[in-house]
Formats: sequence, structure tokens, C-alpha cells
Amino acid sequence: MRAVIQRVSKASVTINKVKVSAINNGILILLGIEDDDSIDDIQWLSKKIVNLRIFNDENEVMNKSLIDVNGDAIVVSQFTLHASTKKGNRPSYIKAAKPNIAIPLYKSFIQQIEQDLNKKVGTGEFGADMKVELINDGPVTIIIDTKKRE
Repeated sequence: MRAVIQRVSKASVTINKVKVSAINNGILILLGIEDDDSIDDIQWLSKKIVNLRIFNDENEVMNKSLIDVNGDAIVVSQFTLHASTKKGNRPSYIKAAKPNIAIPLYKSFIQQIEQDLNKKVGTGEFGADMKVELINDGPVTIIIDTKKRE
């Protein structure tokens, strides 16, 4: 499981010209899922994300987590995070999980992060053509891969 986490002052997801999710202070999570991802990956990644100290404290030092600042989150599925560009110029997405595997894991990740944050999170729609807007605060962008925990 691979996630790109962006600290945002504002983010939204629009599908078919309808805004389906919007937040202010918080994080936008782009989530890529592989066939061999599991509940263990979901639990580990969710805990890691909600506890990342990427928000400023009173001294303008990144020392607070999403939980500490009572921030919001949007989770967007993005299979292109598993693109392979080793051969040629057209990316291969062979490592990205097919919908029958990815959709249940995506939904489980959303449930886990809502549980860890103790609040609802915004989402996109799996497989939809989404327009994602954000104001990256900092900018702060962090990539986490559950296959590279050590």
C-alpha cells in the first residue's frame, strides 16, 4: 500500500461537476493499493498517517499530528501510484490491484482512518474521473509505502 500525504489548508474532490468532499486544515491522502496488501497494511498505514507530526506547533515547528490539530482528511484512490516506468514511455500499472481486491481494501482503509481519527473523512469515488483541488500548505508532501517499513 502506498500513500502520498499532503498537508493542506484546503482540498476538495469534484466528480461530474459535483463537489463530493471538501476540507480546510488537514491532509489529502492519495492511496494506491497492490494485490498483496492486507488489513495489517491498512492498520499500520492509518496509525502512521494520523500520528505523523507534520503540523506546526506554537513555535512554528512541525511537532503536531492530525489528531493534535483536530484536522480533517480526504482519501482518494489512485492506482497510478503503482506505475512502473522502467520500460518505454507508457507506464505499466501491473502492480496496482484490480477493483475486486482494491475496492474492499480502499473501503476498509477509510473505515480504519475514521476510527483512528474518531471522525468522518472525505473521499473520492473509486474508479471515477475525479478533479482534485488542493492548496498544499508548506508545501508538505510525504510518501509512505507499507512495503518499506524498515
